[in-house]
Amino acid sequence: MTMTKQNVNTEIISIEDFSQGSPLPYTVLDATHINAAYPEQKLEIRGGGYGSDAAAHPTNANQFYVLTDRGPNADFDGIAGKGKQFLVPDYTPSIGLFELQADGKIIKVKEIALKDSNGKPISGLPNPKAFGGTNEVPYDINGQPMTVNPSLPFDEVTNPIKSDINGLDPEGLAALKDGSFWISDEYGPHLIHYDADGVEIARINPFASDERNNVVVNGKPILLPAEFTKRRANRGMEALTITPDQTTLVGIMESSMDNPDKSGRLSSLVRIVTINLISGQIAQYLYRLDNAAYVASGIVAINEHEFYLIEHDRKFPLQEKVAKKLIYKMDISQATDIEAVLNGESIKQDKTLGLTINGQTLEQMIAENEANWQTLEEVAIKPVKKTLVVDVLATLDYPHDKLEGLWLRQDGSLGLLNDDDFAMTDSEIINVKSTVEQKYLDKEKTIEDANRLYLVMPTE
Repeated sequence: MTMTKQNVNTEIISIEDFSQGSPLPYTVLDATHINAAYPEQKLEIRGGGYGSDAAAHPTNANQFYVLTDRGPNADFDGIAGKGKQFLVPDYTPSIGLFELQADGKIIKVKEIALKDSNGKPISGLPNPKAFGGTNEVPYDINGQPMTVNPSLPFDEVTNPIKSDINGLDPEGLAALKDGSFWISDEYGPHLIHYDADGVEIARINPFASDERNNVVVNGKPILLPAEFTKRRANRGMEALTITPDQTTLVGIMESSMDNPDKSGRLSSLVRIVTINLISGQIAQYLYRLDNAAYVASGIVAINEHEFYLIEHDRKFPLQEKVAKKLIYKMDISQATDIEAVLNGESIKQDKTLGLTINGQTLEQMIAENEANWQTLEEVAIKPVKKTLVVDVLATLDYPHDKLEGLWLRQDGSLGLLNDDDFAMTDSEIINVKSTVEQKYLDKEKTIEDANRLYLVMPTE
């Protein structure tokens, strides 16, 4: 049976027409760097970059919002240590509004640049350490550290590394009925409320000293649990949604956290947080990845307790014998809110580490032995239930590594969007002047990555 979607102009487009996706339009941000894969060519950095997350337009069935991350960047090891080279230093993270037309083509309706509370465009630069920075050194296009005074050489004391308290690496997007947006990021993690013009109006993060935390209930600002400060670099709050009643934000971390240290990275445990914006109540739930190396990268609310969620392995299907891109339906209604677990003989709520059992964090327990998921059940701590509803690679001709955008459409179908990293990536080629190349989908480096929209109908 052919599944279809109804367009506003009553024309019918088969979902099967999207098995290979429909490209999103882009402009070229920069074409001055050498493409290391083909040194005779210039690297085309595209903007583009729309794919970190997606959300339905609240009223227009054929329009959807898509989020960029912090901007075109590449791993770089320079005189100040390991960090990121920002290839378009003045880039401002943005929300793009796109429309799927009756013929399957996609047009860009508008772009909303993100701004601080004073209306100044933000950057994608890392935050100060006190507000989530993980000592990532930002380098400019010449490979020099970005410093407080760009006209003077780098000096740890007199001209230190530049950070941006309002810098953001956006990854999660929720579009509200009033035209505003909530965004989650990988730096804090921060959850920031932007008005329809992209100006910051509210913020929630785990840093009690941050005066920007201005969502106040009963005289106290809402804060994320303190253990969220232990997120891994580049593995923050990867996905965000809001319940249909517009009361509750629901975010999920990309991977297991460094809780209490890097040993937690071997864990398949990922944390979900819910924040009721009316009551201020915060709940936490546990999600079990199929594999500790997989990531959670997109979430959208079906109702107040059921959600679709992306889980995948970050591999290129054209380059690997086995790759996984999965859509699960999950239900938090029967899961344990670990914020509500009371202290006992072996169970303690630690102010810094969160819930601990026999002195171990939950990440430590699972990293030590995957069978400890059963141990958690034995002490009445249940993870969310999940059911596979789309095996993406078995359903679509999907060649990308990063599946991050999830658009729940009015007809029940799902729009899937990939993050193309502005069509560029770090080069693994040595003995070349350039450290970056176009992002290719295949080992032969003949097929360039690009943002595409795919449509699929979940099985439930």
